[in-house]
Amino acid sequence: MRLVLFDADGTLVDSQAIIHESMRLTFARFGYAEPALLQTRSIIGLTLDRAIATILGREIDPEIVEMVQEYKDIYIQLAPREDMQTRAFDGIPELIHRLAADPRVVLGIVTGKSRRGVERLLATNGFGNCFVVSRCADDCPSKPHPAMVLECCDQTGIAPINTLVVGDTSFDMEMAASAGAAAIGVSWGYHPLEKLIAPYVRAVVDTPEDLEDGIVAWKQGFRAAGSSNRVAALADVARAHFLYA
Repeated sequence: MRLVLFDADGTLVDSQAIIHESMRLTFARFGYAEPALLQTRSIIGLTLDRAIATILGREIDPEIVEMVQEYKDIYIQLAPREDMQTRAFDGIPELIHRLAADPRVVLGIVTGKSRRGVERLLATNGFGNCFVVSRCADDCPSKPHPAMVLECCDQTGIAPINTLVVGDTSFDMEMAASAGAAAIGVSWGYHPLEKLIAPYVRAVVDTPEDLEDGIVAWKQGFRAAGSSNRVAALADVARAHFLYA
C-alpha cells in the first residue's frame, strides 16, 4: 500500500483571496501595517498562530492568540461572498477521484487549516469520500514539523518510506523530508519555484496531469533520466522542472 498526503491551500484549492483579505483586516484591526499579498502567500500552510507570528517577526504571544480568533471571525463573515470563494484547481477533483479508485493507494490531507476548514473543503469541492485520513492545525504542530505525516502513517499503518507528500510550499517539502517521506511540489500554488527545489524533492510539476504521472512514477519506484521534455536535471529548471532526483 502507498499513502499520498495532499496539502490543501495552494495544492488542492485556491484560497488566497479569502486568506489574504482575512489577514489584511485582522492586522488593520490590531493597528499593524497590512501585509502585502506576497507576505500572505509566504505563510500559507502554517498554522494561523505561527503564520501571524512569522509576519510580525516575533514568537507566539497572547496578542497573537487574540489575532487568531479575530481572523477566524473575519473569515466566517467573508466566506459567503462570491469573490472570496475557495475553489478546487482545474483538474484536481478528477485527479483525486482517479487516485482514490486505486485499491493500492490511500489518500490523506495534511494542512494548516482548522478541522472545520477541512470539513468545509471536503464538502464543497467535489472530493467526496476520497480522503481516508487527515491531520490539521487542531491536531498537530505547524508544518514543517513532521507530526502530521507521521500520525497519518500511524493511523493507516503505512510506513513513511511508502508515503508521498504533495504540496506547494517549502513547509510541505521540509515536513516530508523530516518524516522520511517522499515529496512532489506543485508550481501552481503560493511559494515560488526556487523555494520548492531541494535535493529531497522528487519532482516539481506544473499541471495535475504531470502530477498524476509523477505519482505513478513514484509508485513504480521510477528514477528518470533527463530525456523526456518534462524531465530535467536540477540545473535545467528554467527550461523544465518535472524532476526526479
